[in-house]
Amino acid sequence: MALPNVDGISRLPGAAPTPRPAPGRAPGGESFAGALQQASQDVQLSRHAQKRNDRRELGLDGPKLDRLNAAITNAAQKGARQSVVMIDDLAVVVNVRDRTVVTAMNTEGGRQRVFTNIDSVVIA
Repeated sequence: MALPNVDGISRLPGAAPTPRPAPGRAPGGESFAGALQQASQDVQLSRHAQKRNDRRELGLDGPKLDRLNAAITNAAQKGARQSVVMIDDLAVVVNVRDRTVVTAMNTEGGRQRVFTNIDSVVIA
């Protein structure tokens, strides 16, 4: 028969109490606010951008994503909402507030490209 404990959790007689994280802490010891902030600082790729990256082998890999993340942070600090971020030979259209890559394309090839509905360009 389970016995109620002081904290309202029922335990079997003789069972050791289950350790619980401190209020406001994630199970790993990280605060919820810290975990939320870290998650909100990571760059996300829209489904369209992921398909373009995979199909055209744009090379949007770890080091470039780190540079992109820093560029998005800089754009956000300046109040940008929609930006084109230039990384080497790659142009990335980003929703700054959501930290989401909308689309990406190589700038090589000599073709004309027009970006609309953007308010800033960041060269990273």
